[in-house]
Parts: sequence; C-alpha cells; structure tokens
Amino acid sequence: MKVAVYGQSYAKESTQNAFEILIKGLLEKDVEIFVETDFLNQQNETSTTNSRIKTFTHLDKSYDLLISIGGDGTILRAITYVRDLGIPIAGINTGRLGFLATIQTDEIEISISEIFKGDYKVSERSLLSVTTEPTNNSILDTNFALNEIALSRKNTTSMITVKTHLDGEYLTSYWADGLILSTPTGSTGYSLSCGGPVIAPDAKNFALTPIAPHNLSARPLIIPDGTTVTFSVDGREDQFLMSLDSRIVTLPNTTSVTVKKADFVIKMIERLDETFLDTLRKKLLWGEDRRN
Repeated sequence: MKVAVYGQSYAKESTQNAFEILIKGLLEKDVEIFVETDFLNQQNETSTTNSRIKTFTHLDKSYDLLISIGGDGTILRAITYVRDLGIPIAGINTGRLGFLATIQTDEIEISISEIFKGDYKVSERSLLSVTTEPTNNSILDTNFALNEIALSRKNTTSMITVKTHLDGEYLTSYWADGLILSTPTGSTGYSLSCGGPVIAPDAKNFALTPIAPHNLSARPLIIPDGTTVTFSVDGREDQFLMSLDSRIVTLPNTTSVTVKKADFVIKMIERLDETFLDTLRKKLLWGEDRRN
C-alpha cells in the first residue's frame, strides 16, 4: 500500500504532534510512506532521516490513500494534488471546525487501524469546474473547487453587479459585495457565513448565495447541480476577484465566467460511526441550549 501524507507548510505544535502519532502508526504497517516535501521539512529530525519515509511533490494513480493533517483548508489544498486521480482522502483535524477533517488527534491510531482493515465508508464529493472567456492562464491547471467559487469586489468600497444566467436563461443581476456558488461540501463554509443554507453532502444541488446584497430581497437560491451558471461582472473598478476555494485570481470586468459540475469527484474517507447529522450537531453546536 502506498500512502501520501500532506499538511500545511507552517509550524504548529498540534500538527507536529499529530504527524508524529500518524508516522509511528504507519511505520508499524507494511506500507510505503511518502510525505509532501515542504511539509516533511517542517518536522523533527527523526522523521526526516527515517529511510522508510520518502517525499513527493506530485501524486499519480499508484497512491492508495492521502492523509491530510490540519483543518478543512488543508484538505482544500490537498485536492490540488489529488485532482481526478480518485485517491481517497482521510483528514486529521488539528484546526477548528473540521467538517472534512473529522479524525481527532486522539483517534489517529484507531482510525488508521480501521482504514487498513477496510472498516470505513467513502463519501463522494462533487466539485465545481470553471472556465473563463477570454481564457485566464493562471487557472488552467487548477480550474476546480471543492467548496465554492466566489466573485467579489477588489480594492474598493463600492459594490459590484454580478449578472447571472442559469443554463443560458437570465436569472438576475446581484448588486452586492459579491456572489458565492457553493457545493454541498462548501455549504458549511463561506456560504453559510453569508446566510446560505446547509446542504447534505449527497444532495444533487448547488447554492447561489449573495455576499452582503444591497437589495434585501436577494436570497440564497438552490439549483440542480447539472446547471451551467454564467457570470459577468460590472462595477466602478475595472477588475474583480474570483476565488476557487483558497486560490484567488484577479480578472478584468470584460471576463465571462462559466461554472458547471466537474466531471470527477473527491473521495472522503469517513469512520463507520460518523454521520453528517452528528457532525452538524457537534460543529455547529445545534441543541446546545439550556432549554433543551
């Protein structure tokens, strides 16, 4: 079995502790261990000099598993390595909320044991795919997002107008700070903080959520995930920002942005006793009221 380990390339004690526990568990298994080069360089000398631990700068289909150490943001960066390779991802949470990275540090040993026994389930997560007209070369290589695509204003306090079409039919022009198109996975992220709905991971929908709209009647809209969405932006500035998860590019207002469902999915490993509803209660503190 060939296992890749990825984490953010900055020092954090909780991440380093989780890494040491994970590596100790993996070394007890008959597996090939590959750690992302920059991440390994952040770790202690024992890990970096162990002959069984190798490094990677990119992945291919020979890998059987990727283990992410960090928060949900770390997993969003990890998918730029996984892409359409179909490599399952297990997330160890050393961040905050952790809707994707759900394995806690004190669960690493038992979770690794369960994974190697095959005692786990896989949740397939839809992604968004983006194209621009004219073509923007900076997103050609990673033109996909697991959480959301967001269009927002740049270097100004004035709002932008986002003209939106669904399958070629005009929907409306949002006058706002921006607009978010989120997947079910991303519905608990930026979209939720802007008043968007929570969507179950296996729902076949996307959500359009305006960011601080000027018109109070502008509300989030659920659309089928087979919809092709086209955006054009106008405003006082000549440019606007587009973010694909945590990756941001600057585009001129003459750019047309088209978003549709990607033709591949990301496979997230979950423990058998883990459910989305349970995660919602724990992470969003639903029911945590003295009156309940």
